[in-house]
This record gives sequence, structure tokens and C-alpha cells, in this order.
Amino acid sequence: MQASRAIKSPTVTPRAFLRVAQVTFGLTVLNIVSGGAVRLTDSGLGCPDWPGCYKQHFTPPLALHPALEFGNRIVVVAVCAAAIVALVCAVHRAPRRGDLVALSTALIGGIVGEAVLGEIVVYSKLNPYAVMTHFVVGIALLTVACALVLRAGRAPGRGVAKVTPRELWVTRLAWGLLLLAVVAGTATTAAGPHAGGVGAKRLPVPLADMARTHSGIVLILVAVVLGLLYLLEGGGAPQSVRMRGRAMLAAMAAQGIVGYAQYWSHLPALLVGVHVFGATVVWSAMYWFANELWPHTPEAIPVGAGSGPRPATSELGVEPANAVVPG
Repeated sequence: MQASRAIKSPTVTPRAFLRVAQVTFGLTVLNIVSGGAVRLTDSGLGCPDWPGCYKQHFTPPLALHPALEFGNRIVVVAVCAAAIVALVCAVHRAPRRGDLVALSTALIGGIVGEAVLGEIVVYSKLNPYAVMTHFVVGIALLTVACALVLRAGRAPGRGVAKVTPRELWVTRLAWGLLLLAVVAGTATTAAGPHAGGVGAKRLPVPLADMARTHSGIVLILVAVVLGLLYLLEGGGAPQSVRMRGRAMLAAMAAQGIVGYAQYWSHLPALLVGVHVFGATVVWSAMYWFANELWPHTPEAIPVGAGSGPRPATSELGVEPANAVVPG
């Protein structure tokens, strides 16, 4: 009788984990955009019950509002499934990384919290404060998903700052202003005509006042980013940092143009939806820029006994040309 062999659990390569993280990130963006579509089409109460659409029927009828509301719930389920897959892959990743396991776990917890908030939104008949919190939590999930992608493509650890402490401080200031801009933008939508459903209460603040507050914060943010880019150019920051800073500024400028266009055209739903998507782009661009301030070398992955380490894929999933790929 042959001795039983130990069954080894399957391992996940860094490149495969990066692909899973990228899919999770994309679904997280889709969750925010589809949630915005529900609100902008007045479909927030298309399914009056939760988690099923109706107490008698789990699935929605063939009608626009129920289908959109239930479709957003399906996206949440897809994000949760992707996060669970990411956690399983992080546990079986070779080499295993504690930071990737922690981020995957946090993403699952956040999605569960987001689902509970969705239930509160439905049963509170689209309370504006609940809807605002729902969106802000979605942005928090986007942050975790973005961190998962960027960390999956680099070596672990904090890294070494390539800019001065002053530039790091200004970057933190820009992060804070961007967070204020997102919250103010959410409040502006809550005070506007897109309540998410017929009869839903609005934020008891004049729309014009909230719009001016939001735009004022954005203008200060852009001024701070311009000052940051000036410091980076004059201080000899690496080209990659300056390039990402310019890309971040371009995303903010495009978002600002859409914002003013939607306001002066009386908030058409399509433009507001583009603005919601733009918020995810600007937020991700800020994280992408800040990540480059602490550059990391590609992760060294042992490929077997007697073999030297080979670089892992970069954060964009491109394997270095001099990588030794085992046969």
C-alpha cells in the first residue's frame, strides 16, 4: 500500500492575484456608477423591499425602475463575490502577503456594511442623509480596492519617499480638500432635484448655496494642486511623480468642466451621471499620484530551489523584460 501523499493547496501567482484585484476594482467603480444611475432615474424605490424586490417575488418585474434598482443590487453581489475570491487568492498567494489579506478582508467587510446601508436607504424611503452615507462608504470601498491593485503590483513595505516632507504635507492637504469636495458634492446632489424616487425628502439647504460651497472647495483644491505641482517641478521630483501629478490635475479640470456644465444646464441626469463617474476617476487619480510618492521596487518572487528571485509584475501588470520565467 503506497503512502498517501500530502495534498498541496493550489498557489496563486502574483500576476494572477493582480488580475483579480483589477477586476474587483472595476466592479467597485461599476457599483458606484450603477448606484448613481438608480438615483438619477428615480429608481431608488423601484424595489420596495430588501434583499428581494418584493416580499412575494424576489426578482423584479420587467419594468425600468425595479430592474435598475435590482441591477444595482446584483452589482453589489458581484463585488462581494470578487472580494471573496480576492481574499481566497490572497491566502493562497505565493508568497503570501499579510497586507493583501488584510485589504481583501476589509473590502468584504465594507461591502457587507454597504449592503446594510442599502437596506436602510430603502426602508427609510431614501432619507437624504442615508443616501449620502451610502455614497461616501462607496468611495471608501473604492479606496480599498485601489490600494489592493497598487499594492499587488509592488514590493511590500512603506517604501522610501522621493519628495520632501513639505510636498508630502501639501499632498495630505489636497487629500483632505478632495474628501471635503466629495462630501460637499454629495450634499449638493442631496439638495438638488434628483431625489432618487418620487416624494423622497431633500436636504433642507438651498441648492445654490450648496453648489457654491462645493465649487469653492474645488477651486481651493485646484489651487493647492497647482502649488504642489510647482513645488514638484522646482524641487526636482522624479518624472513619474510629476507626470502623475499632471494627470491628476487634468482629471480635476475635466471634472470641473462637467460640474459647471451640469449646473448651468439645470442638472440633466446624464451629465450628473458623468460627474459621478468623474468623481471615481479623480479619487483614483489622487491615490495613484500619492502612491508614487513612496516608490517601491517590483516584488522579488522565488521561483524554486536553486533559482534566483525574479521580479513580480508591476502595478500595471507588466512583467519586466529581464524576468526569468520558469518553463
